Amino acid sequence: MLKIPPRLWLSVSLLLAALLAAASLVMAQVEIKTVAYKGWKNNLQISNGTVELIVTLDVGPRVMRYGFVGGENLFKEFNEQMGKTGESEWQARGGHRLWHAPEDLKRTYELDNAPIKYEKLGTNGVRLIQAVEPNTKLQKEMDITLEASGSKVLVVHRLRNTAMWDVELAPWALTMMAQGGTEIIPLPPKIPHPQGLLPVSQIITWPYTDMSDARWRWRWGKHYITFSQDNNKGPNKIGMAHKLGWVAYLLRGNLFIKGLGYEEGRHYADSGSNFETFSNQDFLEIETLGPLQHIAPGKTIEHIESWWLFKDINSDLSEAGIEENIKPLVQKIIK
Repeated sequence: MLKIPPRLWLSVSLLLAALLAAASLVMAQVEIKTVAYKGWKNNLQISNGTVELIVTLDVGPRVMRYGFVGGENLFKEFNEQMGKTGESEWQARGGHRLWHAPEDLKRTYELDNAPIKYEKLGTNGVRLIQAVEPNTKLQKEMDITLEASGSKVLVVHRLRNTAMWDVELAPWALTMMAQGGTEIIPLPPKIPHPQGLLPVSQIITWPYTDMSDARWRWRWGKHYITFSQDNNKGPNKIGMAHKLGWVAYLLRGNLFIKGLGYEEGRHYADSGSNFETFSNQDFLEIETLGPLQHIAPGKTIEHIESWWLFKDINSDLSEAGIEENIKPLVQKIIK
């Protein structure tokens, strides 16, 4: 039998490892291309072969789809509003959008029914650029970057003040999730009494908030709140000063995780909310907010989210089930 010297084996092994690493880098690339999508002709498909996003250029800025390639869209789409443009009234439409808080019927609901521009950001991202809003004189931008492998998406939301005067507002990022899922909201760690004398969080309610449906819609646990979208239930909402960095949504085995930040000592809109969630019979919305800020003429403010997707997740949303099936995934990605 031919004997191969140990040093030669080592050299061959290192060469094979290098070739495999190079091959994986070649295979794991992000492709950005123009596609038709549900009646709109001008859309960007951003994919790394594992997950894909669809961003329409005919209205927006809106991210209309985020899902595994060939799989279900985790984002809500209003079918009757897809493929349309130029409407004279604000359209819910679906997907992920950028607003400015606090909510106001005139200022917040500026139309986003017209085409937008875009720029490429390297090889794996795009910048969406809306025209200046005629009434507020604000301009919205959204940078979307997909990692070459896995599912992570970085979304940078930007508001630019083009007016001749200062404005005070907060960037507000809203994601409409598809029907039929359940949101998982972590609660701060427990501290026994009498050591835990000071509050660690707060929950903000709206005039229409209803926490009475504990069996089917709200479940208030020791370590988690779960909030289920219900096709037979109307509007409901809470806000929080949320400092744990993540919220998730489980839909038919697919898990969407949104990463968010909290800046201590900053002032937030809506009685201190950096996280809000709204649901009705059509969708559930996961919303994050940056701090309230004064924006001088010509200046911008930014707000950042991160997104991840996981599949084949166990549907057990008991406290023990979340601890076993979801918390380990969160611990790997949220530092």
